[in-house]
Amino acid sequence: MEQSFISRSAEETLCIGQKIGSLLTCLNPIIGLFGDLGAGKTTLLKGIIHGAAGIDFQDICSPTFNYLNIYQGKFSSVYHFDLYRLLDATQFASAGFDDFFYLNGLCCLEWAEKIDPLLPKKTIRIHMTHLHETQRRIVVMGLHA
Repeated sequence: MEQSFISRSAEETLCIGQKIGSLLTCLNPIIGLFGDLGAGKTTLLKGIIHGAAGIDFQDICSPTFNYLNIYQGKFSSVYHFDLYRLLDATQFASAGFDDFFYLNGLCCLEWAEKIDPLLPKKTIRIHMTHLHETQRRIVVMGLHA
């Protein structure tokens, strides 16, 4: 199933993320975010993580320099990856990061295109594109509401 949203601000992106997060009913979901620099991936993930796990927005930040942040949500852990600095899928697998796909909890990956061949089939894929300076298209694939 594919769903499409248009966001006209960071606040709308957060709200769309919260809606997506509240719909995550599958066991141990994996979210892969695809999009250019500045597309709003971190903002959307803040909403998703808040909606799914109840973690406050201000406690969620992108782990650009250490690849991974782990948060404790209301029901399980959240594994938040930022793969911007990652060279390729081989580096991801060599670090053992693909093991996180099989842990209990929500696994979120910014810059998922860097490891696309490794993503499990059940991954919910979210593509973000710039439409205008403040406008983004958000296309969600694989979310069963």
